[in-house]
Amino acid sequence: MISLSIVIPVYNGARSIERLVNELATLKIDGGVEVLLVNDCSPDDSWAVIQRICAAAPMPVIAIDLARNFGEHNAVMAGYASSSGRYIINIDDDFQNTPAEVERLYRHAVANDQLDVVYTFYPRKQHSFVRNLGSKFNNAVANVLLDKPKWLYLSSFRCVNRFLCDRVLMYTGPYPYIDGLILENTQRIGRLEVEHAPRAEGTSGYTLRKLVRLWLIMFVNFSVMPLRFSSVVGLVFSCAGFLMAIYAVIDRFRNDTPEGWASIVSVILVFAGIQLLILGLIGEYLGRLYLMQKGKPQYSARTMITAPGTPAPRT
Repeated sequence: MISLSIVIPVYNGARSIERLVNELATLKIDGGVEVLLVNDCSPDDSWAVIQRICAAAPMPVIAIDLARNFGEHNAVMAGYASSSGRYIINIDDDFQNTPAEVERLYRHAVANDQLDVVYTFYPRKQHSFVRNLGSKFNNAVANVLLDKPKWLYLSSFRCVNRFLCDRVLMYTGPYPYIDGLILENTQRIGRLEVEHAPRAEGTSGYTLRKLVRLWLIMFVNFSVMPLRFSSVVGLVFSCAGFLMAIYAVIDRFRNDTPEGWASIVSVILVFAGIQLLILGLIGEYLGRLYLMQKGKPQYSARTMITAPGTPAPRT
């Protein structure tokens, strides 16, 4: 078994991925290293560059071309499924996590082999304002919904062992959230401070739309707390409505013409809005269950190629 698998989801990484692989090839890891490049249907020529890398790679490389843009977490799951290492590290294709830090993370995980996962955290993050704000919100929500330790920062630069990787892969639904799957399967979690370099090329693929989609997956795929909260809100407003109904009856006997009809209409509209919001939330749960039962794929690989001398992938 190879010691380390490095999973890299690629999206618009044509200008950086070749240099990244060449630098990863210089890592000195006993037992060997393999790199898994998962092209998430990049609109640039990333796949052409990946094919060129595989043709002359100085190390074992497995390349997977997804048939459509499934998202980062789905792409990482595709890489996990084909990995064979005792430890699996996933990094982005933007050089914000350097190969030197990859080796540090691996050695830290090996030295603390009682841990199933080691997350990284940064003394100073080099993300955009929107990405940093989204990360802070994501971690705050995860504290509540996923029972995440408050000291833990959920970084995409993480190292998992083979045991945890295989447990994560047991989820076959179309909406994976890897951090949620990790927290569902283990409490043996560590962390390591690493440097966070400025982005080498391009801009982050994490738009506000993608961040909202990720939060929605966390809300409805890994917790029933939103439904419980909806029940509490419904109970509170039902009690308020009952008290208002009593008040309206009493007021009718005290006054020939009921007063405050405009405010009552406003309250009714508020109640109706809350009910529609709760129905929409329930619809999200039911819709996702339907798509899972229908067999919506987690990812679809159009092509898989390997560099010469690369051991056969697991799948």
